Parts: sequence; C-alpha cells; structure tokens
Amino acid sequence: MAIALSSLTSSFSSLSFSSQISQKPFSLSLTPSLKSTNSSQFPKSKPSSLTVVATVAAEPLTADLETLSLEKYVKSRLPGGFAAQTLIGTGRRKCAIARVVIQEGTGKFIINYRDAKEYLQGNPLWLQYIKIPLATLGYETSYDVFVKAHGGGLSGQAQAISLGIARALLKVSEDHRKPLRKEGLLTRDARIVERKKPGLKKARKAPQFSKR
Repeated sequence: MAIALSSLTSSFSSLSFSSQISQKPFSLSLTPSLKSTNSSQFPKSKPSSLTVVATVAAEPLTADLETLSLEKYVKSRLPGGFAAQTLIGTGRRKCAIARVVIQEGTGKFIINYRDAKEYLQGNPLWLQYIKIPLATLGYETSYDVFVKAHGGGLSGQAQAISLGIARALLKVSEDHRKPLRKEGLLTRDARIVERKKPGLKKARKAPQFSKR
C-alpha cells in the first residue's frame, strides 16, 4: 500500500501546467502539458489547448444622450447661434466669461448644454447668484436662460452669469436699470487674486527672516 501511495505522489509531482496569455484583448489560452517518467502508467497524448474569448459591448451613456438632446433643444431655440440673438448680455468675473441669451419661456436655465442645477453641482449659493436678476424684477418664470460659460471656476462663472442676465434684461426695457442698479447687479466686480511675486511665498507673504 505504501509503495502505491509513493508512486502516486511521484506521478502527481511530475505533472506541470503552463499558461500563456495571448496578445489579443480579452483572450486567454491555457495549454496543459503532461510529462511522466513512467510511460506505461501515463500514455503519451497530444496537448490540448483551451481558448476563452470575452467581449464587452459598449452601451451609450444616458448622460451623453441627455447632453445631445439639450444641445438640439438649444439650437432649435437659438437659430443662428448665440451671436445672432438680440437679448444677449456678456458677464465677466475673475477669469470667467459668460455669454447669456434670454427668451420668453418658463424659467429654464441651461448652461453649456446642461441643466443649471447639474452644471453648478447643486450648490445653493451658486444657483442663487444666477436667479437674483430675474427675481429682482419678478421674472423667475417668465424667461428661459441659455448660457455659454468658460474660464475660471464655477463660483466665478455663476457670478458672471448673473451680470450677463442683468445686462440682457436692460435690452428688454431700459426701465429695468434702476432696480438692477439699486441691487448692485450691473456693477462688474473687478476683484481678482493678486499675482505672486518673485522671492515671496504668495502675493505678499514673505519667508521667515533669519539673521544668521
């Protein structure tokens, strides 16, 4: 019995498997090889190969479809593009620039072919910035707003959109100037971050003085 067990363990130890991964994507080939010192116990056989192929089907993202549908909607509402519209205003804040077009509607806000709440990440302060000019005149549900914004961050873009909406409302009626001016919505905020100076850590912060 001991002799049979020893021969069995020696035969299993002589087994070896070699795995090879092909260069093709998503394909795996396994080729087991069988070697034995005793040909009577294990007859010679041709090595068999196993190939596994997996494919991944690319599905369109719902976000991309929504962006395409909003882009088509904006182009249908603005024939000729932003530059061909009459009720347009340009706002700037920090490094952000926003071109704003208003049209009679139900109060939609579309920024760069995306919903304003999604584009501004649901931030209540930024959403409040873009709604202040219309709320000041009581036009929250009277106009649709279409925006192309670039540069800076979302905070600067939101304040640039607010200025652009206020300037566009002046083209609707010159009577809007007084209430908008009273709320400070027609003033371009020129404050920007001061540039860093050579030899300083920031704009004015200097490294610690060392006498020795």
